[in-house]
Amino acid sequence: MTPIELYTWNTPNGRKISVALEEMELPYTVTPIDITNGAQFDPAFLKISPNNRIPAIVDPNGPDGQPISVFESGAILLYLARKTGRFLPTDARREVAALEWLMWQMGGFGPMPGQVHHFLGVKDPQDQRYGLERYSKETHRLYGVMDRRLADRDFFADELSIADFAIVGWAWRHERHQVDLTAYPNVKRWYETMMSRPAVRRGFEVPLS
Repeated sequence: MTPIELYTWNTPNGRKISVALEEMELPYTVTPIDITNGAQFDPAFLKISPNNRIPAIVDPNGPDGQPISVFESGAILLYLARKTGRFLPTDARREVAALEWLMWQMGGFGPMPGQVHHFLGVKDPQDQRYGLERYSKETHRLYGVMDRRLADRDFFADELSIADFAIVGWAWRHERHQVDLTAYPNVKRWYETMMSRPAVRRGFEVPLS
Protein backbone atom coordinates (compact mmCIF):
# COMPACT_ATOMS: atom_id res chain seq x y z
CA MET A 1 0.00 0.00 0.00
CA THR A 2 1.34 3.41 -0.95
CA PRO A 3 1.80 5.46 2.23
CA ILE A 4 -0.58 8.25 3.12
CA GLU A 5 1.11 11.64 3.03
CA LEU A 6 0.61 13.59 6.27
CA TYR A 7 1.26 17.33 6.13
CA THR A 8 1.44 18.65 9.66
CA TRP A 9 3.32 20.27 12.54
CA ASN A 10 3.83 19.39 16.20
CA THR A 11 0.47 20.62 17.48
CA PRO A 12 -2.51 18.96 19.19
CA ASN A 13 -4.40 18.81 15.90
CA GLY A 14 -1.40 17.30 14.18
CA ARG A 15 -0.99 14.67 16.89
CA LYS A 16 -4.60 13.55 16.53
CA ILE A 17 -3.77 12.26 13.06
CA SER A 18 -0.41 10.66 13.82
CA VAL A 19 -2.08 8.79 16.69
CA ALA A 20 -4.94 7.65 14.46
CA LEU A 21 -2.60 6.49 11.69
CA GLU A 22 -0.57 4.48 14.18
CA GLU A 23 -3.65 2.92 15.77
CA MET A 24 -5.07 2.06 12.34
CA GLU A 25 -1.73 0.57 11.27
CA LEU A 26 -1.66 2.64 8.09
CA PRO A 27 1.70 3.40 6.48
CA TYR A 28 2.38 7.11 6.22
CA THR A 29 5.04 9.70 5.58
CA VAL A 30 5.33 13.06 7.32
CA THR A 31 5.94 16.36 5.56
CA PRO A 32 6.42 19.07 8.21
CA ILE A 33 4.62 22.34 7.50
CA ASP A 34 6.47 24.92 9.58
CA ILE A 35 3.62 27.15 10.73
CA THR A 36 6.10 29.35 12.60
CA ASN A 37 7.55 30.68 9.34
CA GLY A 38 4.43 30.80 7.16
CA ALA A 39 4.83 27.50 5.29
CA GLN A 40 1.06 26.99 5.61
CA PHE A 41 0.60 29.76 3.03
CA ASP A 42 2.69 28.03 0.38
CA PRO A 43 0.58 27.62 -2.81
CA ALA A 44 1.39 23.90 -2.98
CA PHE A 45 0.03 23.37 0.53
CA LEU A 46 -3.03 25.52 -0.14
CA LYS A 47 -4.00 23.12 -2.93
CA ILE A 48 -4.67 20.44 -0.31
CA SER A 49 -5.56 22.69 2.63
CA PRO A 50 -7.34 25.80 1.31
CA ASN A 51 -7.88 27.14 4.85
CA ASN A 52 -4.07 27.24 5.37
CA ARG A 53 -4.26 25.07 8.47
CA ILE A 54 -2.58 21.82 9.44
CA PRO A 55 -3.07 18.90 9.34
CA ALA A 56 -3.96 17.70 5.88
CA ILE A 57 -3.43 14.36 4.16
CA VAL A 58 -3.13 13.02 0.66
CA ASP A 59 -4.18 9.41 0.25
CA PRO A 60 -2.80 8.01 -3.03
CA ASN A 61 -5.22 5.09 -2.62
CA GLY A 62 -8.43 7.07 -2.25
CA PRO A 63 -11.95 6.22 -3.41
CA ASP A 64 -11.96 4.09 -6.57
CA GLY A 65 -8.18 3.88 -6.29
CA GLN A 66 -7.73 7.56 -7.13
CA PRO A 67 -5.79 10.03 -4.95
CA ILE A 68 -7.71 12.27 -2.59
CA SER A 69 -6.68 15.10 -0.28
CA VAL A 70 -8.47 15.79 3.00
CA PHE A 71 -8.12 18.82 5.26
CA GLU A 72 -9.56 19.54 8.75
CA SER A 73 -8.56 17.06 11.44
CA GLY A 74 -12.11 15.89 12.16
CA ALA A 75 -12.76 15.16 8.49
CA ILE A 76 -9.44 13.31 8.29
CA LEU A 77 -10.35 11.14 11.28
CA LEU A 78 -13.72 10.28 9.76
CA TYR A 79 -12.13 9.53 6.40
CA LEU A 80 -9.53 7.22 7.94
CA ALA A 81 -12.11 5.44 10.11
CA ARG A 82 -14.29 4.75 7.08
CA LYS A 83 -11.32 3.74 4.96
CA THR A 84 -10.19 1.14 7.48
CA GLY A 85 -13.52 0.22 9.05
CA ARG A 86 -11.95 0.84 12.46
CA PHE A 87 -12.57 3.10 15.45
CA LEU A 88 -16.01 4.30 14.36
CA PRO A 89 -18.52 2.10 16.19
CA THR A 90 -20.90 0.03 14.10
CA ASP A 91 -23.56 0.12 16.82
CA ALA A 92 -25.78 3.10 15.96
CA ARG A 93 -25.92 4.55 19.47
CA ARG A 94 -22.19 4.29 19.98
CA GLU A 95 -21.57 5.79 16.54
CA VAL A 96 -23.68 8.79 17.52
CA ALA A 97 -21.67 9.13 20.74
CA ALA A 98 -18.38 9.01 18.84
CA LEU A 99 -19.58 11.70 16.44
CA GLU A 100 -20.93 13.84 19.29
CA TRP A 101 -17.64 13.80 21.16
CA LEU A 102 -15.61 14.33 18.01
CA MET A 103 -17.68 17.44 17.25
CA TRP A 104 -17.44 18.50 20.91
CA GLN A 105 -13.69 18.46 20.64
CA MET A 106 -13.65 20.31 17.33
CA GLY A 107 -16.04 23.00 18.54
CA GLY A 108 -14.89 23.42 22.14
CA PHE A 109 -12.02 21.36 23.50
CA GLY A 110 -9.51 22.81 21.08
CA PRO A 111 -10.63 26.37 20.39
CA MET A 112 -10.98 27.18 24.11
CA PRO A 113 -7.67 25.81 25.43
CA GLY A 114 -6.12 27.21 22.25
CA GLN A 115 -7.12 30.65 23.50
CA VAL A 116 -5.45 29.84 26.85
CA HIS A 117 -2.26 29.12 24.88
CA HIS A 118 -2.61 32.49 23.16
CA PHE A 119 -3.24 34.61 26.26
CA LEU A 120 -0.47 32.93 28.23
CA GLY A 121 1.86 34.41 25.63
CA VAL A 122 0.51 37.95 25.98
CA LYS A 123 3.15 40.02 27.77
CA ASP A 124 1.06 42.95 29.01
CA PRO A 125 -0.75 41.78 32.20
CA GLN A 126 -3.56 44.24 31.56
CA ASP A 127 -4.15 42.81 28.09
CA GLN A 128 -3.76 39.25 29.34
CA ARG A 129 -6.00 39.28 32.40
CA TYR A 130 -9.52 39.21 30.94
CA GLY A 131 -8.81 36.74 28.12
CA LEU A 132 -6.84 34.33 30.27
CA GLU A 133 -9.48 34.37 33.01
CA ARG A 134 -12.32 33.85 30.54
CA TYR A 135 -10.76 31.02 28.55
CA SER A 136 -9.19 29.28 31.54
CA LYS A 137 -12.60 29.13 33.19
CA GLU A 138 -14.14 27.64 30.05
CA THR A 139 -11.29 25.17 29.65
CA HIS A 140 -11.80 23.92 33.20
CA ARG A 141 -15.53 23.61 32.51
CA LEU A 142 -14.74 21.40 29.52
CA TYR A 143 -12.46 19.19 31.61
CA GLY A 144 -15.39 18.83 34.00
CA VAL A 145 -17.67 17.79 31.13
CA MET A 146 -15.14 15.11 30.20
CA ASP A 147 -14.80 13.95 33.77
CA ARG A 148 -18.53 13.41 34.12
CA ARG A 149 -18.73 11.56 30.81
CA LEU A 150 -15.95 9.19 31.83
CA ALA A 151 -17.34 8.50 35.31
CA ASP A 152 -18.91 5.20 34.23
CA ARG A 153 -17.13 4.30 31.00
CA ASP A 154 -13.61 3.67 29.75
CA PHE A 155 -13.86 5.68 26.53
CA PHE A 156 -16.06 8.49 25.23
CA ALA A 157 -18.18 6.22 23.03
CA ASP A 158 -17.77 3.23 25.41
CA GLU A 159 -15.35 1.63 22.95
CA LEU A 160 -12.13 3.19 21.69
CA SER A 161 -12.92 5.51 18.80
CA ILE A 162 -11.73 8.47 16.76
CA ALA A 163 -13.30 10.68 19.44
CA ASP A 164 -10.61 9.53 21.87
CA PHE A 165 -7.87 10.23 19.32
CA ALA A 166 -9.23 13.74 18.78
CA ILE A 167 -9.51 14.53 22.48
CA VAL A 168 -6.19 13.05 23.57
CA GLY A 169 -4.37 15.39 21.18
CA TRP A 170 -5.53 18.32 23.28
CA ALA A 171 -5.46 16.62 26.69
CA TRP A 172 -1.76 16.03 25.93
CA ARG A 173 -1.33 19.76 26.53
CA HIS A 174 -3.08 19.80 29.92
CA GLU A 175 -0.01 21.22 31.66
CA ARG A 176 0.10 24.08 29.20
CA HIS A 177 -3.61 24.61 29.89
CA GLN A 178 -2.60 24.97 33.56
CA VAL A 179 -4.83 22.03 34.42
CA ASP A 180 -3.90 19.49 37.09
CA LEU A 181 -5.49 16.20 36.06
CA THR A 182 -5.74 15.06 39.67
CA ALA A 183 -8.69 17.48 39.88
CA TYR A 184 -10.39 15.39 37.19
CA PRO A 185 -9.73 11.78 38.22
CA ASN A 186 -11.77 10.15 35.47
CA VAL A 187 -9.99 12.18 32.82
CA LYS A 188 -6.67 11.29 34.45
CA ARG A 189 -7.49 7.57 34.35
CA TRP A 190 -8.58 7.78 30.71
CA TYR A 191 -5.54 9.85 29.74
CA GLU A 192 -3.13 7.43 31.36
CA THR A 193 -4.89 4.53 29.63
CA MET A 194 -4.58 6.25 26.26
CA MET A 195 -0.94 7.21 26.72
CA SER A 196 -0.04 3.67 27.76
CA ARG A 197 -1.16 2.30 24.39
CA PRO A 198 1.89 1.52 22.23
CA ALA A 199 0.34 2.99 19.07
CA VAL A 200 -0.64 6.19 20.87
CA ARG A 201 2.89 6.53 22.21
CA ARG A 202 4.27 6.09 18.71
CA GLY A 203 1.85 8.73 17.46
CA PHE A 204 3.23 11.21 19.95
CA GLU A 205 6.87 10.24 19.41
CA VAL A 206 7.01 10.46 15.62
CA PRO A 207 8.74 13.72 14.60
CA LEU A 208 6.26 16.17 13.14
CA SER A 209 8.50 19.24 13.03
